[in-house]
Amino acid sequence: MEFLTDPIAWWIEPFTNNVFMQRALWAALLAVLTTSVVGTWVVLRGMTFLGDAFAHGVLPGIALAYIIGFSTTLGALAAALLIVGGINLIRNFSPLSEDTSIGVLFVGFLALAVVIMSSGAGAYSGDLTRFLFGSITGIDGGDLRRQAIAAAISVGATVVLHRALFVTTFDEAQARLAGMRPRLAHAALLTLLAIAIVSSFEAVGSLLVFAFLVAPAATASLLVRRVPRIMMTAVGLGAVAAIIGLLVSYHHGTAAGATMALATVVMLLVTLLVTGVIRALRSSASDSAADSEQTELAPQNSH
Repeated sequence: MEFLTDPIAWWIEPFTNNVFMQRALWAALLAVLTTSVVGTWVVLRGMTFLGDAFAHGVLPGIALAYIIGFSTTLGALAAALLIVGGINLIRNFSPLSEDTSIGVLFVGFLALAVVIMSSGAGAYSGDLTRFLFGSITGIDGGDLRRQAIAAAISVGATVVLHRALFVTTFDEAQARLAGMRPRLAHAALLTLLAIAIVSSFEAVGSLLVFAFLVAPAATASLLVRRVPRIMMTAVGLGAVAAIIGLLVSYHHGTAAGATMALATVVMLLVTLLVTGVIRALRSSASDSAADSEQTELAPQNSH
């Protein structure tokens, strides 16, 4: 219970006394900003399976880049852009549904990653583990700069494309009538999704970035209704979960990326429970009020 009995030592000092924790905090907050803004559209459009496919689909690019000594960030970006192109090609030029195309590419890219990692040249190593599961405490200044650029691109593009994304999300037919080109807006969103995942995988790991992409936005959608408010609330909730996850990891020696991801999921489950109880209480109160009103009216009707 040190977080209650000695809050300064538990909540503040880890960030003031450790440079690596300060960098980890900035990396986590930038990852939250990028993934929550894009993740709002992912949740509202029902594209969570696509987000999961992206999070796993970058693995072969990371593994191959690592083996040949190339930038793993560029390798992940190349893999993500291949997924974007593949989904759009199958969607536009085949009778297969988008879910089917995503599933096929998901399995194909994940299988390719396993093949690369299991080969002699891609023998499993500690450095590769960093890209799979994250090493937020090993973030340096260059990583932070790349994350800041990705966050600026994500926020800026979301502002510029807000109307097109909003209309195509809730009424694609109206978007076509208004000349907004829904397919182009969808391709732009896929690109933003790729940027969000690639920029965050070093902080929380490519396998765990999915939690940051979906959980804060899903939690926010339970609390507020307007899209800008969902985005802002998602960023706030994600930041709280990231800070709590980092501190739990610091004090108890757990994996930082996994602990932060778990914190976002726990926050979602708690919100579901609380909002469910509130709805049940309101429904019960409404039923009681209706029964009371009918009881009061019954004697009058008998006359």
